[in-house]
Amino acid sequence: MRYSRRDFLATTASASLASLVAPGAWASSATPAGTAVQARYHRYNVTTPEGQRMLASYARGIKAMLALPADDPRNWFRNAFVHLMDCPHGNWWFYVWHRGYVGYFEQTIRTLSGDPQFAMPYWDWTELPRIPPAMFDGVLTPTDSAYAPYTRNLAVFTGFMRPALQRYWDQLDAGQRGQLKFRGYLTADDVWNDVTGYSAKEQTGISGNAAYAITCGARYLWRENPGFDAKTASAVSPDTIRAGLSPIDFYNADVSRSFTSSRTASHVVQPDGATRFSVLEGFPHNKVHNCIGGVGAVDPGPYGNMTNFLSPLDPIFYLHHANMDRLWDVWTQQQRSRGRPIMPTDPNEQRQFMNEPFRFFVNAQGRYVGARPASEFFSTAAFDYDYVYARRTELLEATAPPAAEGTVRLVRGTPADGAVRVAVPNEAVRAHLATSAPRQLIAEVTLERPRGLNNTREFDVLINAPAGTASVTADSPYYAGTVSFFGPSMAGMDHSHPTTFAVPLPPRLGALQALSASTGGSTTLEIRLVASSGQAPQALPVLDASILVSPR
Repeated sequence: MRYSRRDFLATTASASLASLVAPGAWASSATPAGTAVQARYHRYNVTTPEGQRMLASYARGIKAMLALPADDPRNWFRNAFVHLMDCPHGNWWFYVWHRGYVGYFEQTIRTLSGDPQFAMPYWDWTELPRIPPAMFDGVLTPTDSAYAPYTRNLAVFTGFMRPALQRYWDQLDAGQRGQLKFRGYLTADDVWNDVTGYSAKEQTGISGNAAYAITCGARYLWRENPGFDAKTASAVSPDTIRAGLSPIDFYNADVSRSFTSSRTASHVVQPDGATRFSVLEGFPHNKVHNCIGGVGAVDPGPYGNMTNFLSPLDPIFYLHHANMDRLWDVWTQQQRSRGRPIMPTDPNEQRQFMNEPFRFFVNAQGRYVGARPASEFFSTAAFDYDYVYARRTELLEATAPPAAEGTVRLVRGTPADGAVRVAVPNEAVRAHLATSAPRQLIAEVTLERPRGLNNTREFDVLINAPAGTASVTADSPYYAGTVSFFGPSMAGMDHSHPTTFAVPLPPRLGALQALSASTGGSTTLEIRLVASSGQAPQALPVLDASILVSPR
C-alpha cells in the first residue's frame, strides 16, 4: 500500500458523522480512492450478541496460542514480547502501531480459532465502565488455571520463556537490533531485566517495574468487583472522550490542540525535551490500564499484567485497544465530514510519520513480516475491518464544529510555590460552562516524572484547593482529573525530562462555578498536583501550565 496525500485524505468511511450515529446498525470502510465499500470483517461492541459470539472464538484462539511452543512467534507469551520490545507510548505513532499489532493478532486468532469471520470485539468503557462479565470466564482472564503452568511463579516463567527469548534475540536482523539499541536493549538480558523489574542503575529489583505478574495477581479487578473506581470512571466519561475527539489537528505541538501525543524522531525513542500526552492517550488509555492492573489499590506493587509492557498477557488488552482504535476511526470520520485533514499536514512531518518502519510484527502463519512503514496501517483497510455501532450513544453524538482558529489561544501560567496560576478570561469560562459541545478549557500541565525507587505513577490535578490539601475524591470541587503514566520508566528510554498532559477541565470545578456575574475580568486558576489515592504520599511541583481557551 503506497498512497499519496490525496489518497490518504480519502481513506475513511464516506458516511458523515451524522450517518455514523443514526439509529440502526452501521458499518462501512473505503477504498484508497474514497469509494465506499463494505469491509469484510466487522468489529462489534463486546456487549452485543455478535460481540459475545466473537469472545467464544477469541477463547478458542487463546487456548491454541497457549498450546504452541515458546519458539513459535504466535505463542501467547511470545506475542506479548512484541509489545514489550517495540511498543510506542507518549508519541504520535501510538495509534498506528497498535492498529498494526492488534490487526495481525486478530488474523492469528481468526486462523487458530477456526472462525473465518472473527474480528476483535471492542470494549466501550464509556458505556460500560467495568470489565465485561464474560472476560472473567476461562482463558479470557489471565488468572485462569490455564496460565498457571507458565506463570505460577517467576522461576517457572523464566524456565519457559527465557531460553526462547535468547534464541529469538540471536536471530534478529541489523534493523531490529538498531531499534532495540535506541530502546536500551543491547542484549536479551536487558530485555529480561524489564520482565523481572531489575534496575541495573539502581542495582536492585523494583517490584512495580516488573512486567511479569504471578497468575493469581495478573489482574486486580475480579468478578465480584469488576467496576472502575470513580477517578477511572471520570477518565472514560463522555465529556473526557468528547474533549479527546475535539482537536482539529492530527498533530500539534500544543498537545491540547493535538489528537496525537508527542512528535518524536522514531517510535522507539523518547521525545526531545518533553513527552506530551494527548487527552485520549493520557486519560482513558493510561488510566484503564492502571486500574485493571492495580495501580493505587496495591501500591507500590507488584502489579498485574495491564500496568506494564507485557500487558497483552491479559486478554482484555486487545478489547481495550480495539476501542482506542475505534476512537481514532471516529475522529477520522469526524474530520472528513468537515473537510479537514486526517494526517500531518506539513510535508516533512507527513513523510517522517508515514515512512517510520515497524520491524517486529508477526502474521497468522507465524512469520515476521519484516520492516513495514506506518503508512501501511494508517487505514482500517489494511486489515479490511470496520466498526459496527448498533445504536446512538452519548459518546458518538455529533460534536459542534470547532471554534475558528483565530479565537483559540493558550493562556500561559505563572509558577509559584510548586503550583502554577493561570488567569482565564471570564468570557472563556462562561463559554465553557454554557456549551454542550466538547470542553472549551483544556489545561496543559507539566510535571517531572518520579524516577528510580520512587514508583508513583498517578497524580491528581487540583484546581484552587485549600493550602495543605493532600488528597481528594473524584467528586471534590477541586478535582480536575488524574494524570497517569503507563508502564515503568524503561532503562534505555529514561524519562529524565518533563511530561505534559492535556487535562480537560470539568465544568463542575468550584473555581469555575464561583464565577461572578461581572462581564469582564478573569478567573485565576491555581493548578497543583498531589499523589493520587493509594500512591506514596507526596506533592509534586507543577513545572508549567497553560490553558487552551476557545470562547464562542
